[in-house]
Amino acid sequence: MDPKAVKSDLVLILDYGSQYTHLITRRIRALNTFSLCISGTSTLDAITSLNPKVVILSGGPHSVHTADSPSFPDGFVDWALENGVFVLGICYGLQLIVQKLGGEVRVGTEQEYGKMEIEVVGNSGIFGNKKVGDKQVVWMSHGDEAARLPEGFELVAKSRQGGVAALENREKRFYGLQYHPEVTHSPEGMDTLRHFLFDICGVAAGWNMEDVSEEEIRAIKGTVGPEDHVICALSGGVDSTVAATLVHKAIGDRLHCIFVDNGLLRYKERERVLETFEKDLHLPVTCVDASEQFLGHLKGVTDPEVKRKIIGREFINIFDVFAHDLEQKLGRKPAYLVQGTLYPDVIESCPPPGSGRTHSHTIKSHHNVGGLPKDMKLKLIEPLKLLFKDEVRELGRILDVPVGFLKRHPFPGPGLAVRVLGDVTQGNALDVLRQVDEIFIQSIKDAGLYDTIWQAFAVFLPVRTVGVQGDQRTHSHVVALRAVTSQDGMTADWYYFEHKFLDDVSRKICNSVRGVNRVVQDITSKPPSTIEWE
Repeated sequence: MDPKAVKSDLVLILDYGSQYTHLITRRIRALNTFSLCISGTSTLDAITSLNPKVVILSGGPHSVHTADSPSFPDGFVDWALENGVFVLGICYGLQLIVQKLGGEVRVGTEQEYGKMEIEVVGNSGIFGNKKVGDKQVVWMSHGDEAARLPEGFELVAKSRQGGVAALENREKRFYGLQYHPEVTHSPEGMDTLRHFLFDICGVAAGWNMEDVSEEEIRAIKGTVGPEDHVICALSGGVDSTVAATLVHKAIGDRLHCIFVDNGLLRYKERERVLETFEKDLHLPVTCVDASEQFLGHLKGVTDPEVKRKIIGREFINIFDVFAHDLEQKLGRKPAYLVQGTLYPDVIESCPPPGSGRTHSHTIKSHHNVGGLPKDMKLKLIEPLKLLFKDEVRELGRILDVPVGFLKRHPFPGPGLAVRVLGDVTQGNALDVLRQVDEIFIQSIKDAGLYDTIWQAFAVFLPVRTVGVQGDQRTHSHVVALRAVTSQDGMTADWYYFEHKFLDDVSRKICNSVRGVNRVVQDITSKPPSTIEWE
């Protein structure tokens, strides 16, 4: 999708490394306004080529006093002034504005972290109808503070400790907030962002998934030649399914999908997803049963990263064979590969400014595009790469993907291999886990909790404990139950089940699944843990 084709003014976020930067983008999208996030150290040409109406300078962990602190490029201020661009600095972004426009930033005598109360002290533009003396609670996270404002700037709000909380220069269209309006800990933050974008900046909202769908289909038709063929690996997840459905609507049966049963799927996963692909979405899918191949290579492997790499390698091998077989059948090589890359993947692939890295850390080895065989020479189609998960689900709804499928909880690429701790081929670990997971998920659905929980699953632990079942001593397996709430998986809180629910589920599992005599619940949030166990 070409950002310039969007029927909405662009709000561009320059990222300086804040953990909340992606949240700013999401909050603005929720206001039906198109927003993108790029590195805070991008060139001026990269910024101006996107023609933003508004630029937001994000927060970050840096100090403007350090020699290598990241900043916007030379000429940015003049460009914004000459082209009527509005600029909002948040936290570190405010300090950049103050320093670069001739003010002074110093190390704060009292650092401000967490919930703080601020008070309006001046005739405010950014706070709308707020009057002098009005107060609100906000989320602060900074050590430096603005000591002297640049010429022409006004103090709009201050913290309880007397620090600058908000400033503005209406003539130059530069504004600053020393707190994070995008987080829920700032209850009036969304009202402030809404007022800033629509009432101050005059942003025209027009971002909606109906237009995205039409534009993506048009773009795919314009990219893929009339004789070109496209391949797509379907995982059974929402992202790859929506991406494939979009491409299928654009080019029809010149799309060739492959679904691999790697022996690491959930209970009846293969039957369920193929029914959706074939009966509901009418996607052309080839199913490959490679269970023995995958499990054979995983035998005896316990290290989770090694498991991921083996699984990624075998997927690539199967994918390569599929592409070559398709070439023999068609008499020509497939030209394109469809991937369900999402915008958080794009954001996280960029190293934070000031980190000293030129590339991002490897999070999931087998998901790296660089792992594809070089001789495949496939060009990428990534129709979802500017979308967040909730937007992909909305797009899927427009494309008539069944609602029940769109609401499915995320499932990891390596499948149950990262939910069986240790050797996945040991004993009947996979069968036990499938049964436990099915009971847990079905119980959640029966209780009407499935749509409330972001992700839930069971984990097979490599330990045995003593129990008593049927008046006999048992020495059986332990399974763990994990359920979290989240917006995007980047942070998560464990879900608090009622005790009766847990009691019922535990009894069902121990009475129905042979080889399990103990059930535990994971009550750890992210951070400090990850959502998955491996």
